[in-house]
Parts: sequence; C-alpha cells; structure tokens
Amino acid sequence: MSPGSLALLTDLYQVTMACGYWKLGRADEEAVFNLFFRRAPFRGAHAIAAGLQEALQYMAEFRFTPEDVAYLGTLRGNDGQRLLEPGFLDYLASLRLTLDVEAVPEGTPVFPHEPLLRVRGPLAQCQLLETPLLNCINFSTLIATKAARICEAAGGDPVVEFGLRCAQGSDGALTASRAAYIGGCAATSNVLAGMRYGIPVRGTHAHSWVMSFADEREAFAAYAEALPNNCTFLVDTYDTLEGVRRAAEVGKLLAARGHAMAGVRLDSGDLAALSVAAREILDAAGLQQAAIVASNDLDEREIVALKAKGAAIGVWGVGTRLVTAYDQPALGGVYKLAALRGRAGWEYRIKLSEEPVKVSNPGLQQVRRYADPSGRLLGDVIYEEGLGLHGAGARVDAAGEFAPPAGASVEDLLVPVLRAGQPVYEPPPLVEVRARTQAQLQRLDPAVRRLDAPASYPVALDRPLADLKARLMAAARKER
Repeated sequence: MSPGSLALLTDLYQVTMACGYWKLGRADEEAVFNLFFRRAPFRGAHAIAAGLQEALQYMAEFRFTPEDVAYLGTLRGNDGQRLLEPGFLDYLASLRLTLDVEAVPEGTPVFPHEPLLRVRGPLAQCQLLETPLLNCINFSTLIATKAARICEAAGGDPVVEFGLRCAQGSDGALTASRAAYIGGCAATSNVLAGMRYGIPVRGTHAHSWVMSFADEREAFAAYAEALPNNCTFLVDTYDTLEGVRRAAEVGKLLAARGHAMAGVRLDSGDLAALSVAAREILDAAGLQQAAIVASNDLDEREIVALKAKGAAIGVWGVGTRLVTAYDQPALGGVYKLAALRGRAGWEYRIKLSEEPVKVSNPGLQQVRRYADPSGRLLGDVIYEEGLGLHGAGARVDAAGEFAPPAGASVEDLLVPVLRAGQPVYEPPPLVEVRARTQAQLQRLDPAVRRLDAPASYPVALDRPLADLKARLMAAARKER
C-alpha cells in the first residue's frame, strides 16, 4: 500500500455501521472479531498466512484526515440529505485506534476456521477495520499459498515470479511479488518489489531484443557483449532448437572470455521435448552448467506434468497463473463478531447458516498446535481463552475427535501484535519469513501437502468451545 492513512479504503457499510453504533452510544462497547477462512484454496488442505506486515502498517497509519472527513460530509442518503451528521464526522476526525490485536505470524501453515487475526476493542473501531484487514490478508495469503504449491511441484528447483505485466495493477503486483517470495519463490522480475522488499531480481531480454537485430546469433552476441554476466538467452523467437544452438555458440565465446552463460529460456512449444533436446545441445557444447529455464503459462499442475514427462528444466518462470491465482482468484476470508462485553462479562455471538461450514465459532479464540518430538505437526485445537483449554475436542471436519498424544510439544499460534493501538510486534525480515514457510511446511505430513486429494489435517474445537457453540446454535434456532 502507499504510505499514509488509507482510512477510506473500506466499504461504505462499515462507516454507516460505525455511525449507527456512535448514535446509539455503543461505539465504545468492547467487542471481539476473528478473521479466518472457511475452505482451503486450490483444493488443498492448508494455506500460508501472509499480509500481516501490510495490515500492521495500515493500522499504524490509520486516521481520518481532514480531506477524508470533508469527503464523507458530502455523502447523501436516499432523501438527498446528509448521510453522516457533523458530530460523527468530528468523532472520526479525532479517532485513534486503541485495539488489541493478535495474529498468526506470516509464513505459518493455517487451516480452515482458525483465526489468522483476533481484533479486540471498541466496537466501532473493530468494525471500521473489517474491510481493510480482509483486503490485506486475503490476497497475500492466497498468493503465498499458490506460490508454495508451485514450489512444492518444482521439487526444489528455483521458481522465479514473472507476473508483473499481468497483475491487477501496481499495488496488486507488489503485493503478489512479496507474497510469492513468502511462499517460496527464489526471485522476481519486479524491480520495484526488489528494491522495496529486498527480493532478488532476475531477468535478461525479451523477443523484441532478438527481433531488433538482423539475425538471432547477432542478437545473442550483442547481448553477451553488453551484459556478459547476465546471459540467459530467450531462444524461441524463430526456431527453438536452432536458437539453442546459436545460444550455445555464444556461450562458448563467453566462456573463452571468462564468463559463464547462465542458460536458455523456453517460452513456447512442447516444453518437455524441447528441454530434453536443448539439454543435449548444451551438454555437447560443454555448457553443462547452463540452466534451462521454462515459462509459458505454468502453474503447479503444468510443472508436475512436465516433470512426469522427463523434462530437463532446472528453473521455472511462473507469471500470470501465480500472481492472479488463476484457478481460484479469491481466498474468501471472513471477519466475524464473536463476543461483546456485557455487564456480567463476555456475551458470545454466533452466526448461523443453512450451510454448516458457514456457522461461525464464538469467543476469544486461540489455536494450540501440537507436534511430536521430531517436530512433525500432529494437529490443532481451537480453544476459547476464557473457558480454558481442555486439550481435546470435536473435529471441525466431523471426522471424529482429536486427542493430542502425551508428550507432544505445544505452541499457541496467535501472538500479540497490537496493544492499546500501539505495535508490540516487530515483523521479521522478509527473507526470514520465507525461511519460516519452508521450515514449517517440512513439518507437515507430505500427504497433507499433496496438491490433489490431500490428507486431512486434524483441526478440532476444544470441548468447552464445541459445547458453547452447540448451546448458542440451539438457543439461536429456538428464537427463530
């Protein structure tokens, strides 16, 4: 996001609800909201939490500027009169966040129904943050997850994110580049993302470079003369294998001058067959170290298919299908009221639905994660902090109960990031977030990480929370 307050980056109904709370004297009622998703994306079992740093920046800079307030004063209701009265606009002008926020650190595998953020504080403030927090978390988590899947398919081969030109605007491109790096990509073509986030940048030349010369060999030779330490030649402008042979000729000249050709890039055609033939040409020329880079509408399933065909590809350039989350363009995260502070203590809230997956969980939720002595993740229990932790509960996916084994190590996923509106969490460097993703994924059973038909990972509602939810559901349905 751009620097400075973006308080108006919200839906109008958040502002009108805040106005309603203010007029009714409820703006400062203490509330708790949880941000979570209901289904894992891409037919997988998990997601990779991302977007927290952007959310923290948003909250740190949150305020309604005089220009914001003046604009809100121009809004009109259905009768043509002021929508928001001057007293409420004065309230917004002086508003500063006093919230407590807990969050799951970026780079953590997370599962449906687990809170990624828990927001506690004055009701109006919590409400005003719904849309922007979802905007920060949903897209970043989606792209980090897609990148992790693509890197899983690549099996340790480097993946370079190439998506800037097809991303949804400049802000979407920067967010996608950062999230893709969190998910495991080794580099990006996006130079601004490289400068802003410290992501390695990669890129050489396009077809236009080749087309601007009389012939392909001249184009490669000229590029080698200009940038001898950055030579990955795009070889499919005219005839791919002839292009590889010409690149090999220039690669041998580079070697004679003390430089190494980094590789060739294939961007069209039968990538499996062409990569095998290209590998043979390069090896015969003594260029065994030269990598074969592939691009052209790749994603995790295309990479798996190419590997199954024996493709000799060593680096994967993935663009459009990564940064646009091509096969599922939205995560669908939600932000639900879970409790309100009443005179006698917390009053728990629940949202009903005809679809069981859409029934929300109540309370001040925390996630306890269990691991065996080797560090392998065993399962999670969502519990309500005020009710205490029982340690076993009903599985969210209705696959029986989950009881953590004796001797399991434990970790609570949500950590404090804001206290009384002030930051208490220092986001780690992005390279550490990326390393966290890799380390955490290795702790998951490979069957859970599987791209298609993954095994279920146990996520349970702790028994007291499951019982509370059942009582609230029964009471709410009785009142209907």
